[in-house]
Amino acid sequence: MPDPPDRSRAIRSYVRRAGRITLAQERALLELWPRYGLEFEPAWLDLDRIFDRVAQRTLEIGFGNGEHLLERARSNPERDFLGVEVHQIAPASLDELQLLFPDPWPKERHHKRRIVQPSFATLVASRLKPGGLWHLATDWEPYAQHMLEVLRACESLRNCAADGGFIDSVQARSATRFERRGVQLGHRVRELLFVRL
Repeated sequence: MPDPPDRSRAIRSYVRRAGRITLAQERALLELWPRYGLEFEPAWLDLDRIFDRVAQRTLEIGFGNGEHLLERARSNPERDFLGVEVHQIAPASLDELQLLFPDPWPKERHHKRRIVQPSFATLVASRLKPGGLWHLATDWEPYAQHMLEVLRACESLRNCAADGGFIDSVQARSATRFERRGVQLGHRVRELLFVRL
């Protein structure tokens, strides 16, 4: 009997929003990108060179307008922070990764677009240093349960919650725009914290 076809695919959970840029966003990109932005290169990022130091590093995936990332950077100047939408990172290079309020793709036929999938969990674990943390949050209960299930199944990660479920809070932080919207709608915010073994 022949082997089943390979159904693996590239992780594709994002939507390019290039057509939805405001004038203020365009101006900010023109003025701030030369100082804070990194151009794509088909190679590993040399974070020691980019930040001109060796420090603990946090990556936030899907950082939106950057409010949360900026607040964390201002509050923790001893750490380096990197916000990405689509980029490659070297193995075992991160101390922390944040994935806060990713698109839950609530319709069942779209669940395949959710960023938190087994292959993505394995990829994230490989990019975290041993002892590195992965912090996730969502206000969409079915997605929270899905994320918990996927991360529990990843052999390279261990849940930091004493009961193996969700945590009350990872750290004092400001609410993201999507979090504020979810709370206004009466959604319960669920947070996860896993550590790289």
